[in-house]
Amino acid sequence: MPKLTLPVRLALLVAGTMLPLIIFAVGIVFHNYQRDRQAATQRVLETARSIRLLLDAEMQRMTGGLQVLALTNSLRNSDFDNFRRVAVGFIDQYGKDGVVLVADRAGRQVFSSLTPDTASLPPRNNLEILEKVFTTRQPQYSNLFFGAVKQRLIITVEVPVMRDGEVLYDISFSPPIEVFQAIIEKQRLNQDWTISIFDSDGVNLARVPNPQATIGQRASPSLFAEMFRQSEATLPTVSLEGVALITGFTRSRLTGWTVAAGIAENSLVAPLWRSLAITSVIGGVLLLVGLGFAVRMATTIARGEMLHDLLIEELNHRVKNTLAILQSIATQTFRSASRTERDKFEGRLGALAEAHNLLSTDKWQGSDFQDVVSRVLRPYLLNNTAERVRMFGPRVPLSPRLALVLSMILHEMATNAAKYGALSNDTGTVTLDWEILNESSGPKLRMIWTETGGPQVTAPVQRGFGSRLIERSARDQLGGEATVDFLPHGVVYTVTSALEIDG
Repeated sequence: MPKLTLPVRLALLVAGTMLPLIIFAVGIVFHNYQRDRQAATQRVLETARSIRLLLDAEMQRMTGGLQVLALTNSLRNSDFDNFRRVAVGFIDQYGKDGVVLVADRAGRQVFSSLTPDTASLPPRNNLEILEKVFTTRQPQYSNLFFGAVKQRLIITVEVPVMRDGEVLYDISFSPPIEVFQAIIEKQRLNQDWTISIFDSDGVNLARVPNPQATIGQRASPSLFAEMFRQSEATLPTVSLEGVALITGFTRSRLTGWTVAAGIAENSLVAPLWRSLAITSVIGGVLLLVGLGFAVRMATTIARGEMLHDLLIEELNHRVKNTLAILQSIATQTFRSASRTERDKFEGRLGALAEAHNLLSTDKWQGSDFQDVVSRVLRPYLLNNTAERVRMFGPRVPLSPRLALVLSMILHEMATNAAKYGALSNDTGTVTLDWEILNESSGPKLRMIWTETGGPQVTAPVQRGFGSRLIERSARDQLGGEATVDFLPHGVVYTVTSALEIDG
């Protein structure tokens, strides 16, 4: 899998941070939409109920007024001239378009508020409701029908006129349709609402909007079928104009009419899309700003890394030149010295160079102790000796300074083992164990170099330069100590070093 560049990693980090926030914001928008939709569903039903109560109150007022007219002596005595004055007073409450009629059971009109010439009036054309009044002796409320007198669509309130316990006449009142239109127009909250009053056959008798075009039409199919299944409900519908609505309806027990109120789905969805658009734009801007910032940071960091790499390369070049010069000077200086002395010095210099190469590979960020050990002991891990050097211990990160010093110490131990100890014959072995000690003064590294199977060991009369190098380096540069035990079966080195936590 290809390694991602720094700008790509930072861009993915920004996107990974911003996208959950954008998704969370979108989730909040949808949650608010669902909450608003639930509130709208409740509101349409409450609006329909409120209008039904107003409608019932108005119809009861009309019915009560007609019942008062039905009790007048002039009507019960068929004194229609005197009854006309009383009827006109009732009609004046509703305007000039209201009509009061009185008819007998056969449908013959015996009184009309429009004219005293009843002989010229046609018979009633809604005989079904007339028969109900005579049969039930109760007020009745008609559906929308075409009035023979008014010559237009009307509804009527019918009340029986009683005399001696019998129904003498039927008195009916045809109020102006504008009475019902005014009720729903006052309750319409805004242009997003559609409100209708339907008769018991599901036909519009008052409606907003478009009353002229819709009065007399049946309810839309999506509402019409449901109106006859239950007396009250909320449901999604489509209006006669083709507008998607959330609709609530309720039926009046008094008249059998149904009031329906609906709010356009668009009025709820439009804010949703607007909020989503705003959220998306803001989120997109923030994401672009974040990505731009990430790219700029990545560019700055990349330049810094390039400069850092350039400095490291320059440092490596200078150190290698210095080591080469130092080796040349040593060769000139030790020209008269023995070959053994020259090999010792060049070996130590080589160990320093190997440690430097390891640090250069890691850009002087430090190295792992096991890598340092492997580098130093590589010359001694040939095919015929690989199993003779065993290493056990955990991963221990080292600072550059500790890596250099420990490389020198390990080189001295390996060199002595190859010349005089366990690696100088064909049977000896070396075991290197290390561990981390957690002490109150801080963590420490302890390594133990154990040789076995080499030549017989005797303690030297004088301590060599290598032993002194190990002890001084451990004390002065590692903040620890080094001990060497010349046991008969082999030499044992024990070295402790303070670990630099931040290194």
